[in-house]
Amino acid sequence: MTSILVLNGPNLGRLGTREPDVYGSGTLDDLRAVLVEDAGDDTIDLRQTDDEGELLRWLHEAADTGAPVILNAGAWTHYSYAVRDAVSLVTAAGGTVVEVHLSNPHAREEFRHTSVLTAVATGVIAGFGFESYRLALAFIRRNAR
Repeated sequence: MTSILVLNGPNLGRLGTREPDVYGSGTLDDLRAVLVEDAGDDTIDLRQTDDEGELLRWLHEAADTGAPVILNAGAWTHYSYAVRDAVSLVTAAGGTVVEVHLSNPHAREEFRHTSVLTAVATGVIAGFGFESYRLALAFIRRNAR
């Protein structure tokens, strides 16, 4: 049994009401239910924060414990070198970080086309709504034990 951290950054607590045409109508609670159903005997620890320091502490926790991470860093994806360095700590320690996005950043505004996290993440899944998370979970369950 593995505990999987599902970490979500700024504004993702507004899922369901924030631009549903872009992010879908499901809430974080809906996402949690989907992932718990898919997790089998693994544990889903879904968290959301609008505080960058808190996200850094959670990534440090993953680096220290070896917990695999599904990460939607929201806007921090595009400019936070602090989050990038924390992701690098996890993967350098042999951990797994799958960067996920509900929408396809490359089909959106130009500033969203660049992720500072991608180069240090284990992999990236984008553009499939909640399915992005489900695909990340399936990868982790098969490969990050």
